[in-house]
Amino acid sequence: MFTRFTNITNALQALGKVYTNSEMVRKILRCLPRIWMPKVTAIEEAKDLKTLPLEDLLGSLMTHELSIMKKDDEEEMERKKKKIVALKSSANEEIEEDSDQEMALITRRFKKFLASKKNFGGK
Repeated sequence: MFTRFTNITNALQALGKVYTNSEMVRKILRCLPRIWMPKVTAIEEAKDLKTLPLEDLLGSLMTHELSIMKKDDEEEMERKKKKIVALKSSANEEIEEDSDQEMALITRRFKKFLASKKNFGGK
């Protein structure tokens, strides 16, 4: 963006239209996307735009951009770390069949146990 801006201002300067440093700083801050508005506000309130060099503004904006990119990369790594486990329906059916068989086995053993206790108590 800065290269395009410099090319445009240089072409305008060749045509006779010269912008002051203050005007160029304000134009760059005005053209930034909405997501950059908190940074623009911070720059406007913390620094004197009349004396702020264009290079300092560029450095500040590039630093902010790098921090945004770093945060995005960290969030992406967090998402990749979280694994999503999906079970197939056939696996669920097998588990249900196994649990049904186990339940039947437990029921049979319990009935035998009760029968043996009944016989023992009756004697």
